[in-house]
Amino acid sequence: MRQARRAVAALTRRQPARPLFTDRKSLYRGHLPTNPLQKLAATAISAAKALKDPRRADMVGVLGEATGRVALEKIRSDLKTTREGRLILSERPVVDSTTINGDELRQLDENTFGHAYGRFLERYGFDPDDRTPVALVDDEELAYVLLRYRQVHDFWHVLFGLPPTVHGELVLKWFELVHTGLPVAAFSALFGPLRLSSKQRRRLYDAHVPWATRQGRACTQSLLAVYYEKCFDE
Repeated sequence: MRQARRAVAALTRRQPARPLFTDRKSLYRGHLPTNPLQKLAATAISAAKALKDPRRADMVGVLGEATGRVALEKIRSDLKTTREGRLILSERPVVDSTTINGDELRQLDENTFGHAYGRFLERYGFDPDDRTPVALVDDEELAYVLLRYRQVHDFWHVLFGLPPTVHGELVLKWFELVHTGLPVAAFSALFGPLRLSSKQRRRLYDAHVPWATRQGRACTQSLLAVYYEKCFDE
């Protein structure tokens, strides 16, 4: 257990690999190679810490990296079925301060996606650099797929008109669960409502979860296969 805790501590600090992670070579910058036992330990510890404090986004991130392999492979397969998806895998666009300029986006026409996203960043004080890099996924391309999922999350908030409140995040997580099948989305969707009052949970389950699941099933093409950066002026 002591070694497992050291593993999670190293993961959340995102520092270069220590002796704990030396059984395999790193596959990409920041990669922390782990064996199945270490991944199991990271899953258990990160889940426990995230349940204790749902605000621990770092623990939720570790959980997503340790458990998402099967779902990520399915998403990658879906991306490869479309021209735009293949282009994303080839060009590897990233959402950060080097590619996103909120001031420029807000100067676009008010009816464009880019303007709406720029306003979203300004209103909630978000920074495109806030998304943490991936470290635990033992496949360089799948690591990018997971990073892309994290980075387009705020795009989906804008597209669905969902505020980044606890309630809005939970509605989006239910959509992500149905649409992507990622275990971390299931974790957030199932355990996140514990933070709500009984009245808020009833409203979530009676109205918004059915809506989110319908939307998830209705999207027959992966929303990760959309090259959002090319749609800012639309």
